[in-house]
Amino acid sequence: MEAHASELVFGQKVLEAQPFSVLLGARLTAFGDGAAVLELDVRDELRQQNGFVHGGVLSYAADNALTFAAGAAVGPSVLTAGFTIDYLRPARGEVLRARAQVVRPGRTRVVCRCDLLMVDAAGVETLCAVAQGTIAVAGDSGSRPPHSPL
Repeated sequence: MEAHASELVFGQKVLEAQPFSVLLGARLTAFGDGAAVLELDVRDELRQQNGFVHGGVLSYAADNALTFAAGAAVGPSVLTAGFTIDYLRPARGEVLRARAQVVRPGRTRVVCRCDLLMVDAAGVETLCAVAQGTIAVAGDSGSRPPHSPL
C-alpha cells in the first residue's frame, strides 16, 4: 500500500476524533490507496473469560478498518452499511492488526475486506478472523467535512 504522509496524518486525526477508538487505544498505521491498517495493543480489559481477545474487539477493529479503507478510496463521507465477520481461531497475541482493502469502489457503496491478525511478541502474524463489509458513501465526499468514522 502506498500512502502519502499527509494522508496518514489526516486519517490519524480522524481516528483521534473518535472517543471509543481513543478509549481502546487504537492507532492507524497505514492509510491510502483504498487500504488501511488499524492496530491496538491487547490488554486484559479486552479479553473474554478464556483469555482470548473478545469478539466485540475484533468486530470493532474490522468495522473501523473497513470504513477507513473505503474512505481512503472515495473520500471522508462514508458510513458502515453492514459487515460480516468469521472467527477462524481464538485471538491470542500482543497486538491486534486489522488490515483492510477496497474490493470495489462504487459511487454509493464500497465493498471492502479485512484480515484480522494477532501479532505475537516475535512479530509473527496469525490470521484469526476475516470480515467483509459494505460502506455507504454519504453524499459528495469531496465537499463535506470529515465525520464519523471518516
